[in-house]
Amino acid sequence: MIVQKNIEQKLNTAFSPIFLEVLNESNMHNVPVGSESHFKVTIVSGDFEGQRLITRHRAVNQTLADELKNDIHALAIHTYTESEWHDLIGHSPNSPPCRGGSLHDKK
Repeated sequence: MIVQKNIEQKLNTAFSPIFLEVLNESNMHNVPVGSESHFKVTIVSGDFEGQRLITRHRAVNQTLADELKNDIHALAIHTYTESEWHDLIGHSPNSPPCRGGSLHDKK
């Protein structure tokens, strides 16, 4: 869980989030058990007030540039202001299933 911890630490430092969830979704993909290659990030921060979605995503991508270059194959990003998060009742969308299948499908 080294990559996941690095993601959490960097996002906490950069955005001081009200809510942060980093899910390792690698098990949903055709990768070896224990992989850290596919992640879903849900982050709620006051820093996002007045920012367009693309600006928020670019900020997250910039913060995680090293991980994206070296470790992460796929990153789903869900960024919210506090009021947006409350409007959603504290839930981000589920990630879609992997189109390439997963190891669990190959029995």
